This record gives sequence, C-alpha cells and structure tokens, in this order.
Amino acid sequence: MKKIIILLLCLFATGCTVVRIDTKSIDNILSVVLSKENKLYNHVGKGYKYYIPRGVSYIDTDEFNDKLYSNGIYYYLYIDAVAYYYQTELNYQEKEDIYYSKKITGEGGKEGYLEIIEQNDKYRIEFMYNYAKIEALVKEDEIENVVLNASYILSTIKYNDDVIELMLQANYFTNQEEKYDVFSSKNGTSTESSITKNEEN
Repeated sequence: MKKIIILLLCLFATGCTVVRIDTKSIDNILSVVLSKENKLYNHVGKGYKYYIPRGVSYIDTDEFNDKLYSNGIYYYLYIDAVAYYYQTELNYQEKEDIYYSKKITGEGGKEGYLEIIEQNDKYRIEFMYNYAKIEALVKEDEIENVVLNASYILSTIKYNDDVIELMLQANYFTNQEEKYDVFSSKNGTSTESSITKNEEN
C-alpha cells in the first residue's frame, strides 16, 4: 500500500501531462507534434541522433540514409547534414493540384513541408523537416499513422556540429552527392512493382 501511495505522489509531483492527438487530422498531428521541443532519442548516427517511435524498427544505414520499417511500410530517412551545416533556406511553394501540400514552421523556427501525392492506388509521402526528409509509399488509410511517426522522427533529430564540421573538413562529402529516388525503378518498370519486389525480399 505504501508503495502505491509513493508512486502516486511521484506521479503528481512530476507534473506529467498527457496530450491527446487527433490522429484523423494531418493538420492537427503536425501542429501538436512539431510545436514542442522533444529531447528524446534512441538512435545515434554519424553527426545526428533521433527518436524512433514504438512500433517502428531500424533496419539499416547507408551514408546518411536510414531505412526504417513499421507494419509493412518502409520509411526512407535522408539526413541532409550539408544543408544543416550551411543553414540552407527552404524554398517551398504549396501546391493545389495534389492530395496534400503544406509548408511547415515548427518549434524554434524549424522549417519544412509535407507533400502527399496519389500514385496509382497508393500515396507517396514526402515529409521534409529540420534538414531531413522521410519518404514512404502507403495506402490511404495508413497516411495519418505514417505522418505521426514521421513527425516524431523528424522533430527529434539533433545534429552534432563538431562531428559534421569534422566530416566536412575531411572531405567526407566529396563525390558523395548522388540523386537517389527510392521510388523509381532502374529497369523502367512501374514504381509500385519495384517497391513491392524490394519489400517482399
């Protein structure tokens, strides 16, 4: 009994609050998750760290590209350390002719955008925020959950200035830049079939 009382006192003393997120509204997810600074992290890369939400698994890293997985969906995360180092400004114009398009300004003036484009019978999510980008190809009923997970990942990315500067000085990025589209096929077949084959293996 004493343990329960002590536990309850600790809970009230710490001032824990629960924020309920309406996960049926993309705008609400963005405003709630990106409006507060979150210092959590459970994954560390070269010059950066971030929080992977429960239910999302880390698979692999190739340079500054991390591959994550959750409920049959692959998340492709790209960390743009060069743009972060030089504080490159984001120039994004919202589009009216696609499923969803929004320019985002979050906590601390961090900028980004969210684009969702209908592609055959699926939806391509391109979520840029805090000098990092997540892309995923999902069904319509999976959009909100993927946006929620991506919001947590992107909003928690923290950069290590010293490591990034050291890598730049060591010419780490020389000849590393390559345009890579995770949704395009190299053999000219449809995007959907190439992703399906990749995810089945």
